[in-house]
Amino acid sequence: MIPVLSPVRGQNKGVRPLFLLPCVDKTLCFLKKGSDPFIGARELVCAVLLTCMALTANAECLIRGSGDLGVVGERASGSVQIIETTGKTSLFRVEGLGDLSHASVVFSRDARYAYVFGRDGGLSKIDLLCGTLVKRVVQAGNSIGGAISQDGTLVAVSNYKPGGVKVFDAKTLELVADLPAVDGKGTPSKVVGLVDAPGQQFVYTLYDAGEIRIADLRDPAKPVVQDFRQIGRLPYDALITPDGRYYIAGLFGEDGMALVDLWDTDKGVRRILDGYGRGEEKLPVYKMPHLEGWAMAGRFAFLPAVGQHEVLVVDSTSWQEAGRVAVHGQPVFVEARPDGRHIWVNFAHPRNDTVQVIDAETQQVIKTLKPGKGVLHMEFTPRGEAVWVSVRDRDMVQVYDTRTFARIAELPAAKPSGIFFSARAHRTGL
Repeated sequence: MIPVLSPVRGQNKGVRPLFLLPCVDKTLCFLKKGSDPFIGARELVCAVLLTCMALTANAECLIRGSGDLGVVGERASGSVQIIETTGKTSLFRVEGLGDLSHASVVFSRDARYAYVFGRDGGLSKIDLLCGTLVKRVVQAGNSIGGAISQDGTLVAVSNYKPGGVKVFDAKTLELVADLPAVDGKGTPSKVVGLVDAPGQQFVYTLYDAGEIRIADLRDPAKPVVQDFRQIGRLPYDALITPDGRYYIAGLFGEDGMALVDLWDTDKGVRRILDGYGRGEEKLPVYKMPHLEGWAMAGRFAFLPAVGQHEVLVVDSTSWQEAGRVAVHGQPVFVEARPDGRHIWVNFAHPRNDTVQVIDAETQQVIKTLKPGKGVLHMEFTPRGEAVWVSVRDRDMVQVYDTRTFARIAELPAAKPSGIFFSARAHRTGL
């Protein structure tokens, strides 16, 4: 007989030995300890072989938790690496994911699966524990990102071409809703800034039309869409505050931002930071800043200033400017360490070899790091003891200790870009 441990549901210590036996139909069955059936040698060998075959078939799937796993996009090869942050190692490479030049990732609520949004319109579902591509659908000609619903049942994708938002069943990737993005004249628009919001909602912005929309998907067969028009020119990206209350769209066509209070949408859209670059020389913008990984430290928000070498400091109680921090170049990602003590910033070309750290209390740069050309993204471990940095032109990911700023690990990667950890599964807007 072959002993197997069978855990009792809900108990770590309550395990009882079972014995594996060949059943009449040549499948395997279990008998409790104490049974004394007669098993012939041939049947026993058969049982052992069948068990070994089953184990071999699943040998590549990991039996472990997924809370410290993550995904690193490799834009040169259309692949991702699945990494783990505890030992700082790479576990799998998953290939065949299409154009990942501007890829983003969200996670299932159990942190078992990652959904990868490719620039070519591809939506891919990856099994993090098996390192396999579960399913891939090409749902548009050009897409820019996505989100997963509050209850984890729906995955939404924002599209540049043909525009609009498509919503899929998270298990099957079957299409359940198609939300067009056209203005009052019927002109299609690119969609940016798609995030999940409480109440099984998705919020997104129409780049060409200058609108913000809120889609209620409690009944996916009958989406209810609320539209806010004339929010400003060319909204390029957006964020939602960690509590899911405020949605803020950055405006590329004018200095300023548009804010919607999701607790009271009857208030409409409020303009904040209007004209923050007035009187300053407008610099060429080589890479659009990102707002999604925004920095919240205490009551202050730290946001990239478009076309300036500055980080804006905003008081979130009034949404008024409270200060500015001069930095090395045009900020792309401005991200807070999970405890809010420090703000890490990377920069657009041609100054993209640098990362700077801002002290949230003094609002001063306290550290400048030089990881190498092509720093594209940063991601903190869930409790913030380390930060992972993708360095595209050096084909590596670097890991830094956030207390000492020492580089503590390096992993090879083919032109790495976005880094996403599974802890995002439990955070609104990520």
